[in-house]
Formats: sequence, C-alpha cells, structure tokens
Amino acid sequence: MTEKKLNIGVLGVGEIALGPHGVLPNLRHIAHKVNLVALADPVEDRLAAAAKTYAVPHTFASLDELLQLDELDAVVNLTPIPAHGDTSRRILEAGKHLALEKPVATTMDDANAIVQLAEEQGLTVVVSPPNMLYPSRSEARKLIRDGVIGRVAFARARPSGAGPAAGAPWRDPSWFYQEGSGPTFDVGVYGIHELLGLLGPVRRVTAFSGITDPVRTVRRGPYKGLEIPVTADDNTLMLLDFGDSVFATVDSTFNVYASKGPRIEIYGREGALNVNYNINQSGPAPQLEVYRTDINGSEFDGWVAPNLGHLSGAETWALNLKRALLVDHLADCVLGGTSSALGADLARHALEIMLGAYESARTGAAVPIDSTFTDVQPPAPSLGSQW
Repeated sequence: MTEKKLNIGVLGVGEIALGPHGVLPNLRHIAHKVNLVALADPVEDRLAAAAKTYAVPHTFASLDELLQLDELDAVVNLTPIPAHGDTSRRILEAGKHLALEKPVATTMDDANAIVQLAEEQGLTVVVSPPNMLYPSRSEARKLIRDGVIGRVAFARARPSGAGPAAGAPWRDPSWFYQEGSGPTFDVGVYGIHELLGLLGPVRRVTAFSGITDPVRTVRRGPYKGLEIPVTADDNTLMLLDFGDSVFATVDSTFNVYASKGPRIEIYGREGALNVNYNINQSGPAPQLEVYRTDINGSEFDGWVAPNLGHLSGAETWALNLKRALLVDHLADCVLGGTSSALGADLARHALEIMLGAYESARTGAAVPIDSTFTDVQPPAPSLGSQW
C-alpha cells in the first residue's frame, strides 16, 4: 500500500451512510487509506448534520456539484436503487472511481455502460454486496475448489427476510415495494452474488414471481400503520443453471420472518457444505460446517466444523468495518493494485440473472444468460482449513 490516500465523496447520506453499520461511522478504521472530503445529498438539514458529525469539509446539494471538486478521486454511491444506473454512469464519465451499493443498475443498458466506461477510462468499480470479502466465504470457496465435498451438484441460497415494513423503519419504506425496487434487487442479490463467487457464472435462469399482498402495512416505529401499495413482485423463487448439471435455487422474498436453516447449502458428490449467516455469528452454529464421506480415509461419514482460527484477524477487520468494507476494498484496488473481487462485470451478470428471472416468470420459459465475469479470488487470507 502506498502512502497516498484515496479522496472520496459520499453521494447520499441516508440509512446506508449513517446507520450504526453504515459507511460513515466506520470509515475511521481506514483513515490511513481514505480521506472523506465531501458529502452530497438534496436534503439540506440531513446533509449539514452529517457533515458536522464527521467533520467533512465540502457539502453539495447535487451530484453535478460534487463532481466539480478537483481533489475528488472516487465516489461512494449510496443512492436509492432506481438511481444507481444514471448516477454511476455520470460518476464514471467524470473520471472518478466508484464504490456502489447493490444492485449495479436496474437495466442492462445502464449496467453495460458502467462496465464499458470503467474499462475505457481505466477506472475501478466495486459493487455491493461485499459478502465474498468475508473470510468465511473465501474459505468456503477454497473448500469447494479443493474438492473437499467432491463435484458440486446443487446449492441453495436463502437471503430473504420479512421486508422493511415488517420492522420499525425510521424512514418511509414505501419505495422498497415499488417498481424498480423489490426484494430481488434488495435482498435476493446477496444470495446471487454469493453463489456466483462460490460457483462461477450462470448459463440460464428459470423463476416463479408475483405479488403476495397488494398492500403492506408497517408494523412498528414512526411509520406504524402506514399502508404501502405493492407494485413490485415481493415473492420470487429462482432456479439457476451453472452448466454441467450444476443447479441452485435462490429465494427472493419479503415473506421470511424467521428461518433456522443455513444461509447457503452446497451439495457435492462426496459431502455437503453449510455457510451460516454472519461473520462472528452468535449462536450454536459455526460459520462453516462440512459433511464428509469417509473422513480421514475411514468409512465414517459425518459433520465436521473447519477450524477458522487462522482467519480471526481478517474476521475482526471485516466485522469492524461493516458497510465501509466496500470502501476499504476500493482503496486496496486503486492504491494497492488488488484485483476487484466485486467488479462491475460480476454485478452486471447478477443483474442479468435478476432481470432474466422476471422474464422467465412472465413467459414460463428458461432465459439464457449471455454475460459473464472475471472470476477473481477474494483477497481475504486463506491459509488452508485445519480440521
């Protein structure tokens, strides 16, 4: 890592920026890598409060004003989902590196333009979700590719939740249920990105999708009782074909209030791998569980938990950074030459899968996926599991 720091601006100072797990409170952990030089948001009082809290020298009411700042190297784009495509294109056209909340866009035209602009201008793009930067995910990928569970046959990813209206949102959550948003773009994208990181590109997608309830009611908090018309599908089930008879299912719904199952299950011809929910997860389940046949050359089959002690330092780092992990990865890519494990081409591939799922649900046919991506090993250290 060079001594130079990356000068960043943050576009959008809502919950993703300001919450306890958000970007701004956790940038302090990478102050040796990045300088926060500017914030931009059209809501004046929120912008002023954030600038004061984090001692940010420049504030702007619009993206266009932000991009005029000469010292700016990169923009962290935390705008709502429907704005991702247009704002990201403008950021790249201005010659700035980009860290972007998921999804990369909502249309393939925007996604293709983002990939093309980054390539033409030699700019780095990293796109949330950052889950494949978690050391447990990097280790799971290594176990799969080392053949620990044999040839992979199928997988399940379960990223869904109950949706923002089921909790106590501090801002009006209506837009999550409108066209251009919905659970596929909001939460399904996590499961898709993780499966792509573990198993590689998808060849085609089949799906069922629809609206469960035409109106959602906020259960708790300042918006309790607010009735939200639902115009985006809120219940989607996808089947992904990775080729060579490797398949996976992904749920993408605002109808899961609770689940005891693992986040991801990978089934191979010689065993199985469970990837549980969070780094440093509390509770009885370890982050990774492996079922192996003929353990240690014996005829015994059973569950074993890999010792991930060698990853404890990396896990603590990721846990501390929270959503700022995405910015940390951008800085490492730009300043240190690390290859992006969260590139725009991967995010475009994920978007094509999501849009293909909606098309499949409408037509009843499997939809081919034409794009692909450079399969980059996540940078989290992986020194080999100790059994």
